[in-house]
Amino acid sequence: MRASTLTATDASQTTSGDAFGYQRPQLRRAHWQSLNGLWQFSIDRDNTRTRPTEVTFDQQINVPFAPETEASGIKDTGLYRRVWYRRQFIAPRLTKGERLIIHFGAVDYAAKVWINGKPAIEHDGGYTPFSVDATDLLKRGNVQQEIVVRADDDPLDLSKPRGKQDWELNAHSIWYPRTTGIWQPVWLEKVPRTHIVAIKWTSSVERFEIGLTVTLSPETRPGSRLNVKLEADGKVLVDDTYTVSEAEANQQELSRRISIPDGGIDDIRARLLWSVHNPKLIDAHLVLSEPGARSEKSADRVESYASIRSIEVQRNRFCVNDRPETLRLVLNQGYWEKTGMTPPDDAALQKDIELIKSMGFNGVRMHQKIECPRFLYWADKLGLYVWEEMPSAYAFSDKTVERVSSQWIEAIKRDSSHPCIVAWVPINESWGVPSLSQVDAQRRFVASMYHLTKSLDTSRPVIGNDGWEMVETDIIAIHDYHHNTDVLEARYRNDAESIERTLRLERPGHRLLLLEGLQHDERPIMLTEFGGIKLSADESAWGYSVARTEDELKQLYLRLMAAINRLPALAGFCYTQFTDTYQEANGLVKMDRTPKFDLEEMKRATCG
Repeated sequence: MRASTLTATDASQTTSGDAFGYQRPQLRRAHWQSLNGLWQFSIDRDNTRTRPTEVTFDQQINVPFAPETEASGIKDTGLYRRVWYRRQFIAPRLTKGERLIIHFGAVDYAAKVWINGKPAIEHDGGYTPFSVDATDLLKRGNVQQEIVVRADDDPLDLSKPRGKQDWELNAHSIWYPRTTGIWQPVWLEKVPRTHIVAIKWTSSVERFEIGLTVTLSPETRPGSRLNVKLEADGKVLVDDTYTVSEAEANQQELSRRISIPDGGIDDIRARLLWSVHNPKLIDAHLVLSEPGARSEKSADRVESYASIRSIEVQRNRFCVNDRPETLRLVLNQGYWEKTGMTPPDDAALQKDIELIKSMGFNGVRMHQKIECPRFLYWADKLGLYVWEEMPSAYAFSDKTVERVSSQWIEAIKRDSSHPCIVAWVPINESWGVPSLSQVDAQRRFVASMYHLTKSLDTSRPVIGNDGWEMVETDIIAIHDYHHNTDVLEARYRNDAESIERTLRLERPGHRLLLLEGLQHDERPIMLTEFGGIKLSADESAWGYSVARTEDELKQLYLRLMAAINRLPALAGFCYTQFTDTYQEANGLVKMDRTPKFDLEEMKRATCG
C-alpha cells in the first residue's frame, strides 16, 4: 500500500513546540520549524534504486528515530544498505532576499537529498550535521513542497566511522544494533540574505576576554554591522558594534577579541568563570545588519551563549581555571531502550546529566558517539565535564584515513564552543589501526590525528589513542579492567618505580601502554576505563566481572572506588559504565535508568 501524504505544520509560526528543542543551541533563531514526525519510508534491501521516481514508499517512519528502533515504528534490525524518506511541507512565505535552510542533525551514513525532484546536496558522515539552502528549488506559492532523502549505510563496511554499531546480524559482546538513516532531528528556518552561518567562541582567563569568530553568508557586503551584546546575571557586560571590512566580507569571516570587565581579585573573577562547580554561561545577542539598512526587519538576529574558562595540563595534574581538578568520569554509550542512539526527547538528556551528577561523577566520557548538541547544551548549563570521542572505523585503509579525519574536523568545528568539552579523543583502543605497534603508517596516522586536533583547538588536551599503545598524547589514558584492587594499587602507586614499571612492562588489555619514543614526562595518568561489573539476571549478558546480587555489586563498587580514590598518582578516572546497554550489562543503572543500588551510597563511593 502507498503511504498517504504527510504535511508539516506551516513553518511560518515562531516555534515548533518540538520535544527535541532547538538543535543548534549556540546559534538560535526565533523562526524555525521542526520536520520531525511521520515521513514516508522504504527499505531498499538490494540497493537497486537510485532515484526517487523508482521508489515505492510503502511504509511510514517516525523521524528522527532510526528504522532499527521500536520508536521508529519500523523495528527492522536486519542487514540492508539503503533507505528512502519522503515528506511534504508548506514553506514559509519568503520576502525579497530571504533564504530557506533545511538542517539535518545527523544521517547515517551517506545522504543524498532531493527538493521537489531536483538534487540538492550530498553528505558523508553519520555523526555530523549538514544543511541545504532549498530556496531556489522551491515551488512558488502556498503549495506542497517535497523533500526526499536517500541514506546509504553498508552494514559490513569496516572502513567507515561506525562507533559501536555491529557488523554482525545480531548484536554481540560490546557491539550494539546498527543505526541507519536519519537519527537526529530535521528542521527548517528562514534567514535574511545577509546572515550568520556559524559562531565560534573561545576565551582567555589570563586576559579575561572572549574570542568571537562569525562566519558570514556570501552575500554579506563591506559596511555591514554586527552588534554583540553580552549579559550575565541580568547585567550588560558588553554592547559593541563592529563594521565588516572589505577583507572580512571577502573572507566571509569576522573575528574579534572582547574584553570583559575584570573584577581583579579571584573571588570576584570566579563568579564569571565556568566550571562544574559554577556553570556560568554568558548570554549573547547578535544582530547582523546590511549597510545602510533603514529597517531592522531585514537584520539577522541570533541568540547564543559563551563562557570564560581554561583547561590545561600542568605537569601531572588536570587543571580547570588554573586549579587542579580530579576528573570523576563515567563512560556513557548514549543509547536508550526504545530509541537507540536518539534520545526519546530533550528532557531525557537533561535527566541523564542530573542522574550522572547525583551518582557523584563530575563528567562523562562519551564513548564512540558524537552526542547531539542538546546534550552538550545541558552539560554546559548544569555543569558536567565531557570528553568527546570520534566513533571508530575498524579497518585501516586510505579511505579510513580520509573519512575519520574529515568527519573529526566537522565534529570539532560543530562542538568547540561548548565549555563542557574538556578533552578530545580521536582514536580509542587502536580501533581502526589494529597493527599500530608494527605498522609505521598506522602510527603516523594516530600522531597526525593528535596534531590535527591540536591545530584546530589548542585550548584542550588531546588523547591520541585512549587506552594503550600511545604515540602522542597529553594525558596517559589507560584502560585496566583488573578486578583485584591490590593489583590496581600496586600498578598505580604514587612512586616513580611503580609508575615506570606499569607504563613500560605491564600490559593491561595485553597491549603496550607507551610505544617507542613516547615518554611519561610527568603527564597526568588517568584510568579512563575500569570496573565494568556486570549485574544481570540474563546469564548470557556481557561484563568484565560479575556480581550476583545488588548487595554484591554495591560492595564490589565501594571496595573498588575506595582503592581508586586513594591513589594520588591518578589525576582522574572513568568508570565503565553509566547504563546497561543491550546485552552489555555492566552499567551502574539499568538501560531504563533505574539505579542498581542506592544513589547516595553510590555518590559517597564515587567521591571518595
